[in-house]
Amino acid sequence: MHKVIGISFDKGNRIYFFLKNDLDIKKGDYLVVETDRGLQICTAVTDTVELPDSKVVTPLRPVLRKATKEDRKKAEDNKRLSAEALEKARKIASSLKLDMKFIDCSFTLDRNQLVFNFLADERIDFRELAKKLAAQYKTRIELRQVGVRDKAKEIGGIGPCGRILCCSLFLNDFNSVSINMAKNQNISLNPTKINGICGRLLCCLNYEDDIYTELKKDYPSIGTRLKINDIEGKVVSLNVLNNKITLEKSDKTQVEVEYKKNESNK
Repeated sequence: MHKVIGISFDKGNRIYFFLKNDLDIKKGDYLVVETDRGLQICTAVTDTVELPDSKVVTPLRPVLRKATKEDRKKAEDNKRLSAEALEKARKIASSLKLDMKFIDCSFTLDRNQLVFNFLADERIDFRELAKKLAAQYKTRIELRQVGVRDKAKEIGGIGPCGRILCCSLFLNDFNSVSINMAKNQNISLNPTKINGICGRLLCCLNYEDDIYTELKKDYPSIGTRLKINDIEGKVVSLNVLNNKITLEKSDKTQVEVEYKKNESNK
């Protein structure tokens, strides 16, 4: 079990867990933590909780300290400077004729690093851009080329289900999603139904795919000929959640019938 604090950054609703580190922390406190992007200020969104290894991503990092008034002022100044740096980067990239679309940028709390996220269709040689930005801001510059799914993760939004995007709320990694998952779950292949706001296949197609695959083991394959309740035909679709299958008869009409496991097929 780990004694942890749930924290959140300004950009979204995702909760990250950090070790309490023997600090007197309460929900709502401002904290300073070390992340992959350097020192950042965040907010405690839970009181101390105990979680097993299975519920956290290890190794856990400790909270460094409570944020001081100076830390919070510097964080606000960094937001203003980051907005200015973003516009400056866009102008320099345009002058260098670099085909890249900037999403955001941010300073680490100590201003030792300035990180830019951008989209591009091809690999970009941004060495000259980085050199000009480093000369302007006198700090380490990092330019990260991300994909459209990463963009959705950073920006956030509401999915077609009406809930906050999974990628910005709790997903840590993007697992592979294929069109076969939609077919396996008998979901309409209309792009407006199976694509997220990023334009890629919905991440949630992954969530129940294994269950559908397991349930279908007890059902006949599409194309199998069956006779059920005096109705004979070819299996054209399955509805495993309602225990039904659709048979196409010789006259091309289709009939949905209840399917019981181990129905004899002919």
